[in-house]
Amino acid sequence: MRLTATNPIALSRRQFLTGLAASGVALSASSSLAFANGLPFAEAEGLQLFASAMRMPTGGYALAVFSEDGEILYQTPLPDRGHSIAFDRNSMRLLSFARRPENFAVLVDLTGAQEPAVFTSPEGRHFYGHGVFSKDGHLAFAPENDFEHVRGVIGVYDLSGAQPARIGEFDSFGVGPHDLLLSPDGTQLVVANGGIETHPDKGREKLNLDSMKPNVSFINTANGDFLGMQTLGSDLHQLSLRHMSFDGNGDVWVGGQFQGAKDATPPLMVHLGLDKEATALELPLEITQGLQNYVGSVEMNRSGDVIAASCPRGGKILYWDVAKRSLIGFHQVADGCGVAPLDEDSFAITDGNGAISFGGSGEDMAQIISQSAGISWDNHLTPLGILREG
Repeated sequence: MRLTATNPIALSRRQFLTGLAASGVALSASSSLAFANGLPFAEAEGLQLFASAMRMPTGGYALAVFSEDGEILYQTPLPDRGHSIAFDRNSMRLLSFARRPENFAVLVDLTGAQEPAVFTSPEGRHFYGHGVFSKDGHLAFAPENDFEHVRGVIGVYDLSGAQPARIGEFDSFGVGPHDLLLSPDGTQLVVANGGIETHPDKGREKLNLDSMKPNVSFINTANGDFLGMQTLGSDLHQLSLRHMSFDGNGDVWVGGQFQGAKDATPPLMVHLGLDKEATALELPLEITQGLQNYVGSVEMNRSGDVIAASCPRGGKILYWDVAKRSLIGFHQVADGCGVAPLDEDSFAITDGNGAISFGGSGEDMAQIISQSAGISWDNHLTPLGILREG
């Protein structure tokens, strides 16, 4: 692991509050006091809980935790729009990352023992919206852009102190690292290098569409050593590999976002493993044509035998049979992007219209169980499981 010579930019609690006040967002005292009794979300004991970033009716942004019946139980403001949220059950902490080109992360202790800690990546780097805790919860790994050298890195952050501290980085072995997964034993990171060059001075402009080389790399968490890589053929070099999930066999499913001709209909889902070549999975043309070449979130159900892939621009949630690697159904969900396992067979789904739905491959349609006026759920949904005292 190469230690960096730059220091991360840490925002103090006062700076955080000052910035939120300037944007019209207030931090409710209940966001840190509600759990002082040691029983997180006592009123939801026995229910599945989920976390997501959202846009509030006021126009500000927040991190929210809600129950499977759609009740928002907790929220705390974010400095700007969030993207994904990592969860560590051992410490009951959430880590929310900003949507690029914003560059912040917020560490939230759901027990209320510590105030939210806000930090950024160091000068010359920025986050890509995703990250994971180490298996013991002491570290966080976050994909970052080394934009001056056009390469991806994985920043390593020590979370054991009052303020997260960046202690090193290692190569992501590609450009534009986006999502990443931690292997169940904690020894490997799987990184989706989307292949798109960007620079903060250019906002969200894509700078290398003709020469993209997306890949999925496998990295040793202990020392950053390269373990392997899977790539697509040259005919799919513009399929930016973005979001991933393991299946019940430990293989990786990746959703792509095609950067080529808008009238093209390439496959958008890919199956691979450390020792399994990347295989693009075909869809019926009548379905592919309506997806606008964009897959949002990818998640498996609790049984590990079905993968859900959200396509918010096409208004669909696709369901894939893991064993057959084939499409087995879909639901219409307008602007639905966040998906997370609910039980053995079904998924929770959030959308940009403020709705929370449940759906699965064996059901006729996704059932809306809650919708909040003025709220817009962001791209990803994190399952917290059933939380109980102790």
